[in-house]
Amino acid sequence: MGCGPGHNGAAAPTGIRVRSPPLTSRFQHAWTTAPERHRAKGPAPALWRIARWERECAIAAVHIDKAAQGTTSPRTPPESQARRRVQNCAPGIPVAPSLPLPETPNYQIQIDSLKRILPKKRKTLAYRFSVGDRLSTWPAYASGQAILQNRKPCCSPEGRSKKQASLTIAKPRYLEELECYLRKELQSLDLTKENAQELKLQPYREIFEFFIEDFKTYKPLLSAIKNEYEVTLAHLREKIRSLEPLKAMLVSVSDECTRQIVALQEEEKAEITMLKKEKLYLLKLIDKMKEEKGSLQTQVNKLRKNVAKEYMRYINECDARKLLLADLNEMRNQQLEMSLRQVQEVKGEDLVKVTLALKIARQDLTKAQVELNTMKADYGDVVPRRDFESQEKKYSDLFEKMEVLQKDFDDLQKEYDTLLEIHQETVEERDRFYNELQQVQRSSTPRPDWAKCAEVISGGPERWSYLEEGKTSDQLVDVLLEEIGTGVLKEKDFFPGLGKGDKVPVYLRYEGQVKNKKLNKKDVVNILKEIWKEKVSADLQKGKQSSLPEFFLSYLQKRYGDSSAFEWAYTIYENIKLYRSNEAMSLFYDILSGKVDEGLYHGQNQLIANLLKELMASDSSNSGTLVTEQFNLALRAAFPLKSSDQIQELIDASRYKAESTEDLIDYRSIFMEDEEGNAEPFIAKIRSQYASEKQEYLRELRNELGHAPEVKVDDLKTAFCAIDPAIDDLTLDAYVCLAFQVSKEQWDQTGSLPVDTVVERLLAGDTKRIGALPEEIYASHSLSERGEAGAYA
Repeated sequence: MGCGPGHNGAAAPTGIRVRSPPLTSRFQHAWTTAPERHRAKGPAPALWRIARWERECAIAAVHIDKAAQGTTSPRTPPESQARRRVQNCAPGIPVAPSLPLPETPNYQIQIDSLKRILPKKRKTLAYRFSVGDRLSTWPAYASGQAILQNRKPCCSPEGRSKKQASLTIAKPRYLEELECYLRKELQSLDLTKENAQELKLQPYREIFEFFIEDFKTYKPLLSAIKNEYEVTLAHLREKIRSLEPLKAMLVSVSDECTRQIVALQEEEKAEITMLKKEKLYLLKLIDKMKEEKGSLQTQVNKLRKNVAKEYMRYINECDARKLLLADLNEMRNQQLEMSLRQVQEVKGEDLVKVTLALKIARQDLTKAQVELNTMKADYGDVVPRRDFESQEKKYSDLFEKMEVLQKDFDDLQKEYDTLLEIHQETVEERDRFYNELQQVQRSSTPRPDWAKCAEVISGGPERWSYLEEGKTSDQLVDVLLEEIGTGVLKEKDFFPGLGKGDKVPVYLRYEGQVKNKKLNKKDVVNILKEIWKEKVSADLQKGKQSSLPEFFLSYLQKRYGDSSAFEWAYTIYENIKLYRSNEAMSLFYDILSGKVDEGLYHGQNQLIANLLKELMASDSSNSGTLVTEQFNLALRAAFPLKSSDQIQELIDASRYKAESTEDLIDYRSIFMEDEEGNAEPFIAKIRSQYASEKQEYLRELRNELGHAPEVKVDDLKTAFCAIDPAIDDLTLDAYVCLAFQVSKEQWDQTGSLPVDTVVERLLAGDTKRIGALPEEIYASHSLSERGEAGAYA
C-alpha cells in the first residue's frame, strides 16, 4: 500500500512486509506516527541491528498469526503480545493501539454489501507465503513491480539501484498470485470497446477488495475509502453523462448561429447592392434636377437683363424729356424777353416798370424752379403707366407659367415617390421570387417523360394527349392518380361503412357494407348540378341558407329512397374525393367537407352570370359574337377593378381555340362545359384571377393588422376600411361574421382570435375587394389634373 518507511528520502531501513495483515498495518501505522526525531537521526543502523530487528518482527508476526488461529495462550491477547514484541525490537517507535471494529448498523450494511460484490472466485485465494517460517522479508522496492508501471518511485535513483543490486529475494507468493490474477484478468479483456477503461478498472477493484479482506484491522477505513472513491467516480460519471447533451446542444447552437450570421451577411450584401443602385439612380436624378434648375436660372437671368435694359431706356427717355422741357422753357423765356424788348422799344415804357416786372418774373422763376425740384424729388422714380402695364402683364404671364411648372414638378415628385415605393415593392417581390426559385431549384427533380403514360392509360395516346393538354406537371400527377383511382374504384363492389359516430358526417353514418353504384364522371357531375339546382330553389323558398351535408342526404333519400341513399352517398363521395382536377367535383367536395364556405360557389356563379349579362347587352344584334373592342369594353364594365394586363389575359383566353383570323369572339362558346363539367380556359382564367385577387386582398389585410398575434372585431373592421375605403356596411358585417363565425348580435361577447385563423376563414369564403385601391384613385386624380394643367398651358 505504498513505499516503505524510507519514503522521505533518508537512509532509514525500509519497513518489513509480512503476510499477517494486523502486523503490517500496525507496523505501517507505528512508523507513520513515530516522532520526527526517529526518522531524521542520520545514517542507517548497523547490519546486525537490522538483522535482529527483522528476527524480532518475524517472531511477532508468527505469534500474531497463531493468535488469529486460536493457538496462543488465552492468558495474553495476541495483539498485546505483538505490540510488546514490536516495542522490544524497536523501542523508539510507538505502536498505535488496536482499533476496535465498529459495530454500527451502517458498518454492518457496508460489510454485507462488500461480501456480495466480491466475486466468488475470491474463495479460491488462500493465505500463502513466499519463504519458510511463514515470513516474507521481500522489500517493497524490490524488482518485479511490472504491474504498476506508472507508479512514481519513492526514493532516489542511486538508493533504488543499490537496493535492487543488494536484494535478490523472490516476491511473496500471495503478491505473485495477486499479480498473476491481475495479468490474466487484464489479458482477457477486450480493450477495443467504448467502456474499455471501465472494464480495465474492474480487476484492480477486485484486487483492492482482496487486499481489504486480508487487512482486517484497517478494513473499515479502507472500505470507506473505496466506497468514497466509488461514489465520487459515479458522481463524476453522471456529471459527464449530463454534460454530453449540453455539448451537442452547444455545437448545434454554434452551427445555427453561424448559419444565421452567414444568412444575415448575404442579406446585407444584397441590401447594400440595392442601396448602391438606388444611390446612383438618385444621383442621376439630382443631376437632372440641377440641369433643369440651371436652365430656369438662365431664363430668370435673361429676363432680369431685359428688365434692366428696359429700365435704362426708360431713364434715358425721362432725362431726354426733362432736357427738352428745359430747352423749351428757355426758348420761351427768350421769346418773352425779346417780345418785351420790342414792346418797350415801341411803347417807350418806363425803365422802373420794366425792372420791377423783371424782378417779379425772376421771383416767379425761382418759385417755379423750386416746384420743379420738388416734383423731381417726389416723382423721380415713377415710371409711365404704359410701361408699368406692359411689365405687369409680362410678370403675370411668367408667374402663371411658373405656377404651371411648379404644379407639374409637384406631380412629378409625387409620381416619383409612388414609383419609388412600387420599385421597393418590386425589389422585395423579386427577392422573394428569387428565394422561391432557389428553393424550387434545390428541391426540384428532373421533368418526367409523360409520354410513357399513354401506353398504360385506357384510350391510348389520343386520350392521353387530350388529358395532358395545357396542364402542368402537378396537374398531370393528379390526372394520373385519378386514372389509377378510377380503375381501383370500379373494381370495388362494396364500401366499408364508417359507423354512426358523431365524428362521421351525417351522409356517411352507416354500419356494414355499402354497395358501389359504379358511376362515371359524367353521371356524378349531372347529379351534383341537380343537387345545386334543388338547393338554391329550396333556400329561396325558406329564405335562409341550409347546410349542404344535411341537404345532400335528404335529397338522396327523397330521390332514391332511404335504403339506397347511403349507397349513392358513398359512391358520390368517393368519386368527388378522387377527381380533384374537376372543378365542379373539387369545389363540391371542399364545401361538403367544410373546408370552403358555400358562399364561394354562389359568388363565382354570380360573377360569371354578371359577365354573361354584360356581353349579351353589348351584343345588340344577338348574333353571339362580338368584336374585340366590344368584348374589351364589356369586360371592363363587368370587372372595373381588373388591370389592363388581366383584361388582356381574359381576351387571350377567349381566343384560345379560335380558328379564324377575323376580329370576332364567340362569347357564348367560352361559357360552355363538356359532358364531365370541365369549363373552357376563359372561365378557368376568371376563377384563377378571382383566387389570386382574393389572396392579394387578404395579404393587404394581414399587413394592415400588423404583427399582432390576435385581432378583435373593431380592429378587423378598421383594417377593412383602411385597405378598402369603398366597402359598404352590409358587406363589412358579412366579412366580420364570416371571420368570427358569429352573428352581429354576438359581437360584444366575442373576444379576440388569432390572425391566422381569421385569414383562413376569410380565404375559405367569398371575400373580394369592393372599391379601387387608394393608390389607383390618387393616380387617376393626378393624371386628370395633369391633363387639365397641360390644356391650360
